[in-house]
Amino acid sequence: MSDAIAKRVAGRVVELRLNRPAAGNGFDLAMVNALLDALDGIDAEACDTIVFRGEGKGFCGGLDLSEMASESDATLLYRLVRIEQLLQKVASMPQETVALGHRFAFGAGADLFAACRQRIAAPGTKFAFPGVRFGIALGTGRLARRVGPDAARRMLAATAPITMEHALETGLVQTEAAVEDWPACVAEMETATSSLDARMAQVVAERLDPGKDDEDMAALVRTGAEPGLKDRIANYAAAVAAARKK
Repeated sequence: MSDAIAKRVAGRVVELRLNRPAAGNGFDLAMVNALLDALDGIDAEACDTIVFRGEGKGFCGGLDLSEMASESDATLLYRLVRIEQLLQKVASMPQETVALGHRFAFGAGADLFAACRQRIAAPGTKFAFPGVRFGIALGTGRLARRVGPDAARRMLAATAPITMEHALETGLVQTEAAVEDWPACVAEMETATSSLDARMAQVVAERLDPGKDDEDMAALVRTGAEPGLKDRIANYAAAVAAARKK
C-alpha cells in the first residue's frame, strides 16, 4: 500500500488514514489510487465498519495542486474522474462508512466526508465545496442527497467556509465529538455487531443506493471537459492564495 494511506485493523473495523500531512492530505493521484486499492482489498466477511480520518492538522484540503506546472486539462480531468469513482465506491460500500473530520474538509475532502454514512467532526471544523468555482460538478448530486437540494445549493454558492454550526443544522455533520474522544468512539465500533451478514449487507447497500452514479459521473465529465480546466483551477488557487495574504 502507498505511504499516502495508513491502514489499521482492529476487530471488525478497518481504519484508513489520509497520511500526507505536509500537503494537507491533499488528493494526488497516488492517494486516490491507494484508497481505491485499500477498499478493494477489504474482506467483507471480516469487516463491518470502515473509518476515514486525516493525519496532521486537518482531514483533507482537497486537490493537491503542488505539481500544476506538469499538469494538463487531461491529467486533471483523469484525477477528478478517479476521485468520483472513489466517492461512488465509498457511498456504496456494504460496510458502515464513518468519517472523522477535524479542522478542515475542503473540496474533494469535503466530498469524501459527505460520502460516508456516519459523519463525525470535531468542534470548529470547517467545510467547503469550491469545485463549482472552477467549473466542475464533483459530488454535487451526492451532497444534495445528503442535505437536501436547497441546503446544497447554498453550500455550493457560499464564498466562505461552512461553519460547524451550519454543518450540524443541515445534517452534513451528524455528531460533534472532540478529537480526544475519537478513540472511544472507534473502540465502540470495534466491538459492535451487525445483524447483516456480508451478502445481505451488500443487498441492503444496493437497495438503499439511489442509482445516480452514471448521472453524477456524466455531470463531472461534461463540466470538466470544457477547455481550460487547468487554467480555471490555477486561477482559483491563485485567488485563494491572494485572499489569505490580505
